[in-house]
Amino acid sequence: MIKRTLKIEGMTCAACVKAVERASKKLDGVLDANVNLATEKLSVSFDDSKVNVQDIQCAIDKAGYKALIDTTNRILKIEGMTCAACAKAVERVSKKLEGVYEANVNIATEKLSIAFDASKVNVQDIKKAIEKAGYKALEEEISVDTDKGKKEKEIKSLWNRFIISAVFAVPLLIIAMVPMISEKLGYMLPQAIDPMNHPQVFSIIQLLLVLPIMIVGRKYFTVGFKSLFRRSPNMDSLIAIGSSAAFIYSVFAVYEIFIGNTNYHLYFESAGTILTLITLGKYLESVAKGKTSEAIKKLMGLAPKTATIIKENKEIEISIDEVEVGDIIVVKPGEKIPVDGEVTEGITSVDESMLTGESIPVEKNPSDKVIGASINKNGSIRYKATRVGKDTALAQIIKLVEEAQGSKAPIAKLADVISGYFVPVVMALATIAALAWYIYGETGVFSLTIFISVLVIACPCALGLATPTAIMVGTGKGAEYGVLIKSGTALEAAHRIQTIVFDKTGTITEGNPKVTDIVTISDIDENCLLQLAASGEKSSEHPLGEAIVKEAENRKIELKKLESFKAIPGHGIEVDIENSKILLGNRKLMVESNISLEKLEEKSQALANEGKTPMYVALENKAIGVIAVADTVKEHSKKAIDKLHSMGIEVAMITGDNKKTAEAIAKQVGIDRILAEVLPQDKAKEVKKLQSENKKVAMVGDGINDAPALAQADIGIAIGSGTDVAMESADIVLMRSDLMDVVTAIDLSKKTIKNIKENLFWAFGYNSLGIPVAMGVLHIFGGPLLNPMIAALAMSLSSVSVLSNALRLKGFKPSI
Repeated sequence: MIKRTLKIEGMTCAACVKAVERASKKLDGVLDANVNLATEKLSVSFDDSKVNVQDIQCAIDKAGYKALIDTTNRILKIEGMTCAACAKAVERVSKKLEGVYEANVNIATEKLSIAFDASKVNVQDIKKAIEKAGYKALEEEISVDTDKGKKEKEIKSLWNRFIISAVFAVPLLIIAMVPMISEKLGYMLPQAIDPMNHPQVFSIIQLLLVLPIMIVGRKYFTVGFKSLFRRSPNMDSLIAIGSSAAFIYSVFAVYEIFIGNTNYHLYFESAGTILTLITLGKYLESVAKGKTSEAIKKLMGLAPKTATIIKENKEIEISIDEVEVGDIIVVKPGEKIPVDGEVTEGITSVDESMLTGESIPVEKNPSDKVIGASINKNGSIRYKATRVGKDTALAQIIKLVEEAQGSKAPIAKLADVISGYFVPVVMALATIAALAWYIYGETGVFSLTIFISVLVIACPCALGLATPTAIMVGTGKGAEYGVLIKSGTALEAAHRIQTIVFDKTGTITEGNPKVTDIVTISDIDENCLLQLAASGEKSSEHPLGEAIVKEAENRKIELKKLESFKAIPGHGIEVDIENSKILLGNRKLMVESNISLEKLEEKSQALANEGKTPMYVALENKAIGVIAVADTVKEHSKKAIDKLHSMGIEVAMITGDNKKTAEAIAKQVGIDRILAEVLPQDKAKEVKKLQSENKKVAMVGDGINDAPALAQADIGIAIGSGTDVAMESADIVLMRSDLMDVVTAIDLSKKTIKNIKENLFWAFGYNSLGIPVAMGVLHIFGGPLLNPMIAALAMSLSSVSVLSNALRLKGFKPSI
């Protein structure tokens, strides 16, 4: 018997607990299943000969929840990787360890995202395994400044290596090439180094010029051969073998020249130029890779370093790390808000654009929430710290974006599989092609040219970088506009969505009922009617009553004193004000009280047809007016739904409201399908029904009572409030309550996936064409033979082109 603990997402109540336990216990082989709602964990005992963890996860998923293995997650910085084959090697050795469930390396960020069972394996075991494979794993947190400094140092080192290599490679290339093209140029080398007169001097000068290039580029050989001997060859292995073959053959040729055999071709210029061009490619690649992670660096750089707190009635400046929950913080105009909190004194407007994408500053009054790293514009405020350190909205966003950038999209699977076999296959093809040409009757020099060209033109880097770089830029760009995409899988799935289901209250509508119309009869004016109604509703707790009171407060109407109050459930209220009896409520209340509604009938019916709730007011058993209350549609709801229609997406609305109200709202915004009178617990079933029509369905809700439906949908999109970042049941979190951000998420997904496909097409296409050309396919039909130096240039530019294409996503802008 095996006992496992699974983390359950999407549960909201005890009924959910029962559903998860029931789904688990139905499986043959499950002996016991207990869910703890407080910890949201399932403890399950099962016979592993009959059932496995994946079966249990699948059963829970079918029940409308998500079951995740309760693992420890870590991100380790990996040093010493040079290409996709290195990434594969690190993943392979990590996954071999017992207790490691998942290991994903992002070659662009040089980070390993690893999930493991801490009771079976620890971080030290993982680090040791990675070090045995020839790489270095660092666990410590690297600050943005340290990381930036390290990257800049690496870029500078590559540039210096390239300059030194180029200084020797240019004269080497000139000396080697001039004798070959001297007749066409009409230019000869100086007599002292002319190969016809002084072949020994000619060969020694080339050897002396290539040696500094080999020394500067020694990392290719140490890393390449080390990986080769460990049976996990990488890109450096291809470069090391190719340039070593050229160098060793040339050294042998120098020996032959010195003993009098001058019929030997030197390959020093190929070895030197290959290493120089590869170093240039690596430099350009590092610069481009640095740009892909700019979004996360910007986010990390937002956090202020200090905070001013009130202690013993004095203002004291302390480090941001020393701020504790409950501290009272002072923020002056133009300063950054250090941590999340709640305003206690003062009025100001705050620029939250860097976190939410909202360009207009938000007004803040006492009891309003503020987000750390946002900018205080014009007023001085004091506020109480509610979230500090890793709990702040900014810290959660950074963590979420880092996790998303470290994840893999399903589209990358093919590239991952190919990357694993790529280098050994290329080495085999290079050997086969060289031997085939030699057997066919070509010279050893010709065969060597083929061998080196095939090794050097092959580019596993382009394959490895195609997907992660686009995901990095895409998720970073989303965060810039307040759209937090949790994983590469979510980013990919969003572009396939065919139907989007919106929760009505708080999603399409504001979620706060407001007074929309006031209709009066007799001699009573609007304000007088509102005064009577609000005075009566002041003691009521009904949301519609609260809307009436709020409207009176907005109009600065003074409320009258109540003499008596009586709530009539399902009908309304009966109150006495200044010795007058007032009734306020629905049609049922008026009919049962024998009050004629003849003069208000037509108008109240029209209001009801518009999705508004008419509240009748009667004074001394005579109807005097109607106050209509409605949950108003958000400003951009219609525009967002029109935009989704233009993308070919069907839009549905789900609500617990009656059909007439739902139809009225649907008509206003252009909804295609209405799912009305649906109880919160049944929303997931409605989503499932749509999925049964073979549709990819997204659910958009507030992430709390919509959790089961968000979990059931192919993509769950939670609308946040600026601080609720880590909504577990959602795949995408929107920082603002604006439906245009749903359009942004889908548009970003479409453009990112298009970019990934372009990258993969180029990477596959380049290798599919480049390798056969290097093998001499064109030469068979009388075409040219590929020079190894041209192959090295093409290989370097292939990676840079993939990165440059991914960086085009940085120009993405929401369609607002």
